[in-house]
Amino acid sequence: MRLQLTLLALILAFCSSVADANDHNDKNKKTITKKEAVSLALDKYAGRTLKISQESQFFVVRILQPDGRIVDIKVNKKTGEVNKD
Repeated sequence: MRLQLTLLALILAFCSSVADANDHNDKNKKTITKKEAVSLALDKYAGRTLKISQESQFFVVRILQPDGRIVDIKVNKKTGEVNKD
């Protein structure tokens, strides 16, 4: 019985260390590039790119739309989610 408990404790410790390693890898995932942010923004809002700037968690893509309006589009650096500012 004692041997089984020891083996169970070792297995749980191993699984925990594997889970921690996976969490660490998730934090190191690559963020999207400026070029990818522009592509994602233009997929959702047609037009011509005027400017790209960076905020802590977003790229801001300024687009001149075909009707002459200018819109700022926020693209999340980690998820690629696109939102109109």
